[in-house]
Amino acid sequence: MRVLAMAFIVSLCLVAGYSCSAPKPPVGRWEGTYETQSTMIAARLQIAKDGTILITAPDMLDIAATGPDDREAIRQRIASDLAQDWASTQPRQMSFDGKVFRKPGGVAPQLEWNPASKQMTMVVYFGSRPSIEVPLHAVDQFSDDPWPH
Repeated sequence: MRVLAMAFIVSLCLVAGYSCSAPKPPVGRWEGTYETQSTMIAARLQIAKDGTILITAPDMLDIAATGPDDREAIRQRIASDLAQDWASTQPRQMSFDGKVFRKPGGVAPQLEWNPASKQMTMVVYFGSRPSIEVPLHAVDQFSDDPWPH
């Protein structure tokens, strides 16, 4: 009887250890924008229950010399590109350690999740430039115009 009890306890420990070693990614939809004098990015993210990720982030770089009217046109174009790109976005898998999403076998963070605040951040890379962190907010449905007003 003691052997059965010990086997049961060991089994429970193994199950508990396995469930802790494979954190589940958060499920939902997020969107957000990033804008500086020289860069604009609009982003969408959806994570399904099976861990499949849909992600897109159209951008415009080196736009520091554009005027206010042109900047508004750029925002509209990026919002339109976001909707068009979304329709053809291919699902992908990423590894998730409970806080950071990475490409399989990769090192660089692609997404960062703060489970305490429920904040998602997309990390965008443009060649040798420093990475850009785009804060995302949870949404029930994606917006036609993701830019804050």
